[in-house]
Amino acid sequence: MNEASRRFLESLLDAPGPSGFETGPARVWRAEADGFADRVAADVGGNSLATVNPDGSPRIMFAGHIDEIGLMVVHIDDDGYVHFDPIGGWDHQVFVGQRVVLLGRDGPVAGVIGKPAIHVQEKEDREKVSRSSDLWIDVGAANRVDAEARLRVGDPGVLASTVQQLPNGRIVSRSLDNRIGAFVVLEALRLLAADRPSASVTAVATTQEEIAYTTGGGARTTAVGLDAEVAIVVDVTHATDYPGADKKRHGDIKLGGGVVLARGSAINPLVFQRLTAAAEQEGIPFSIQAAPKSTGTDADAIYTAHRGIATGLVSVPNRYMHSPNEMVALEDLERASRLLAAFARAVEPGTDFVPR
Repeated sequence: MNEASRRFLESLLDAPGPSGFETGPARVWRAEADGFADRVAADVGGNSLATVNPDGSPRIMFAGHIDEIGLMVVHIDDDGYVHFDPIGGWDHQVFVGQRVVLLGRDGPVAGVIGKPAIHVQEKEDREKVSRSSDLWIDVGAANRVDAEARLRVGDPGVLASTVQQLPNGRIVSRSLDNRIGAFVVLEALRLLAADRPSASVTAVATTQEEIAYTTGGGARTTAVGLDAEVAIVVDVTHATDYPGADKKRHGDIKLGGGVVLARGSAINPLVFQRLTAAAEQEGIPFSIQAAPKSTGTDADAIYTAHRGIATGLVSVPNRYMHSPNEMVALEDLERASRLLAAFARAVEPGTDFVPR
């Protein structure tokens, strides 16, 4: 990965943007897209769009959701302690003792998630599983008035974790699920801007995937607005190369082992075939993941949108998902971007995606 793309990735990951409050990372994404896309825009749902060859055919959508899990202020008590609820799916044990950044009235507000120290807990309390309702955020306020000068109910936040480089091309960070999907689709568009396809290709940083599974969030509305004919979703999937992983149940997926291509009811079989052919032609290693029901990604919202959209799903292996220290391999991000670009270049006007 070149230095410019690495800087873009780190800026994107470090920008707080929980579901429903994605403005910060979306601005970073659009600013990067302005350097090479033919058209860059945002819509009323907060989704960001960048297009190469807008008059081409067919219309291809690359979708990666830019939101992350987080938390929200629900109450400020008389002593200035902040009580919160999660945004998205958390293991509540992760919250204990974490530093947070809240997006307050006039800018970021630092805090720490509090819980009684083990020394003052009764034995039965030590053995209880912590819930967010048992915890609070301490922002150093003297009282309610002091806290409310900086915060109000409904303010969102994230855990205060930033990007760290590890050996062997690994990075750890919060928001890898799925800020890296938004990164990959824009990097693929960058490649297509330099070697333009026949198709019109729009990369989309979609919103609210972590909380909008039943409604489709920004992915559904954008797919309809674009009138996309083909869509490739980029998300993360669970790497199963950690101790005790059940590969019989979750597949054999390795960090740095290449991209993961889904097969299942949400996946158009001709899109899947073209993805595997492109991967083989480009020498990109891949594995296949079964998705017999739903995929748990934006693909589920897109393939049934409008009159139906031929959809594929490309995933990047991720360890420790939905934690402040998720881990991916940079080479898998590059592989995913190259795969999407190769797929788009191979699609010609009139390409048929109807299974027969």
